[in-house]
Amino acid sequence: MPQLQTSVSPASPQFQTNADGMHALIDELRGIEARAIAASDASRERFEKRNQLLPRERVALLLDAGRPFVELAKLAGYCMDTRNPEKSVPGAGVIAGIGYVSGVRTMVVASDSGIAAGALQPGGLKKILRVQEIALANKLPFVQLVESAGANLTAYRVEDFVEGGATFRNLARMSAAGLPVITVTHGSSTAGGAYQTGLSDYIVMVRGRTRAFLAGPPLLKAATGEIATEEELGGAEMHTGISGLGDYLAEDDRHAIAIAREIMAGIDWPQEDSEERDFAAPLYEAEELLGIMPMDYRQPVDMREVIARIADGSEFLEFGERYGGQTVCGTIRLCGWPLGVITNNGPIDPAGASKATHFIQACCQAGTPILYLNNTTGFMVGRSYEEDGIIKHGSKMIQAVTNATVPQFTIYCGASFGAGNYGMCGRGFDPRFCFSWPNAKTAVMGGEQAAGTMIEVQKARAARKGEELDQAQLDTMKAAIVQMFNGQMDAFYNSARLLDDGVIDPRQTRELLAELMSIARAGDRRQPNRMQFAVARP
Repeated sequence: MPQLQTSVSPASPQFQTNADGMHALIDELRGIEARAIAASDASRERFEKRNQLLPRERVALLLDAGRPFVELAKLAGYCMDTRNPEKSVPGAGVIAGIGYVSGVRTMVVASDSGIAAGALQPGGLKKILRVQEIALANKLPFVQLVESAGANLTAYRVEDFVEGGATFRNLARMSAAGLPVITVTHGSSTAGGAYQTGLSDYIVMVRGRTRAFLAGPPLLKAATGEIATEEELGGAEMHTGISGLGDYLAEDDRHAIAIAREIMAGIDWPQEDSEERDFAAPLYEAEELLGIMPMDYRQPVDMREVIARIADGSEFLEFGERYGGQTVCGTIRLCGWPLGVITNNGPIDPAGASKATHFIQACCQAGTPILYLNNTTGFMVGRSYEEDGIIKHGSKMIQAVTNATVPQFTIYCGASFGAGNYGMCGRGFDPRFCFSWPNAKTAVMGGEQAAGTMIEVQKARAARKGEELDQAQLDTMKAAIVQMFNGQMDAFYNSARLLDDGVIDPRQTRELLAELMSIARAGDRRQPNRMQFAVARP
């Protein structure tokens, strides 16, 4: 397979400018992520007085030490709890990711009860629905560590109540699909949240701490006049000895986690294919990815430079190299496994769309997964492109993406604008996994283009009516539109709304893709599931 040769000069001023910009974004990302850990850790004294572990300590104890853990949607809810970006706490009150429990790759979800007692935060519902969707798609057992004050009634929204039912439906679907659902109820699991416990296959409760009831003492008294203590209504001893809701009684958090690990070890889950293949590392350092991508998405970049730092041995067999050149397609190997790659060195023209369609179909025929490295301002527009069939060929590309029969992975590396987002398997097209680099931009179009469009509309309207336009008003409108678009295209803004599965350091791309491909391979080897499933919609 041909080796890619780099033309990147790490000593160049442009490289250094790019790298400085990316370093600044990564530092900002890490600072934002750290807030969730710090906010939860602030409850340490309270947890220790109750002889409890903090939520992240529970997760760490549950997972096999030294094995990979892919944490998901760490920015969920960012700036949705407060508009102040300096004070917003991301994560939506939920810790979620894919790791190993007793040797079994598992989806792990934990209430971050160190923050607002585990009450559901903005974005929390979408995050839970998304990780449930991932678990079913990849045939992953599901372990939840529950301790939640439930919904914040002072911020009640009827849509959250109605749509929240899908989380319980999904638990039932996972169980019916043969995916073990194991729940450790560390604390409260009340009202509708009680079904989070009740719909599990294996339930572990903690003496003196677990509370599971449809109506807590205040609501019970208000509704019926009956008076009962929390322990009488829904304590661990009652549920494991009288109601039968709980299957295992633990003495404390550590004991409960140990039981959960024993349950997983005793299920005899099919062992994953541990086949390891020989491969060569890329010829070029992942560190150089920081200096390749410009901070301004309008500046050109050769995405083969990115491929060269991801592919085994920097080898890339390009498909249709002389045709539709701004759309780059080809095959690489990643840790020994074949992977199709589609990326962009500019807008997608009719030839590029046609080539990509052909390549997707070839990958499906060969059973080769596909990676989309998004870096496009969209499909080409203009009279000549319309005459060349851009709508027709773009539609065929979208058809191919939609109906692909192999796992598809999306990384937003630069711009992902307009229908180019759709053709490059954006979040709405259900890629198996979707991650962003910190510099990525996603929008229907750029802010300047949107403002220019609206100004032309206003000019045409004024001309029809014979009216004069106020230039100051036009300038004000333009500034407002540019600000609105630029604010919403940011990677952090999009990730907060679950429009990807997380923002990553570009240097982690190869390692992350290797793990995601392994997760997808293992899931696809298991019995296909044809059950309808509720999903998180953008």
